[in-house]
Amino acid sequence: MNRGFTLIEMMIVVAIIGILAAIALPSYQDSVRKSRRSDAVVMIAKIQQAEEKWRANNTAYTSDLGTSGLRLSSSSDAITSDSGFYEVKVSQPTGSGYVITAKAGKTQSKDTGCTELVMTISLGNANGSPAQCWQK
Repeated sequence: MNRGFTLIEMMIVVAIIGILAAIALPSYQDSVRKSRRSDAVVMIAKIQQAEEKWRANNTAYTSDLGTSGLRLSSSSDAITSDSGFYEVKVSQPTGSGYVITAKAGKTQSKDTGCTELVMTISLGNANGSPAQCWQK
């Protein structure tokens, strides 16, 4: 009696593995993109904290992320998130609010519908858009 697998049995196993991989890979990639959004959320939170510290000592918020402003970057207008998946900017600073925009870069730019995360701060209230990108 011979022991082992026939060629047909091996081909069936390979086909099943291929089908499972074809189903699982897109779902896995989507999960990775969603988890990388936390890179932007963390950087936005850092900027919010720095802005509140800045506002405590000044009459208005600032869009300067550099050494003469929030001291988060060597660049005064944009900062790269910690893992490098987003470029984050502050705009429209006033005495009562500002807007933080995180634009996706690298492979994260394929994050359908969430390539730009915007956090608007006005009168102490934060509003993130698009809404589906901020869901946990």
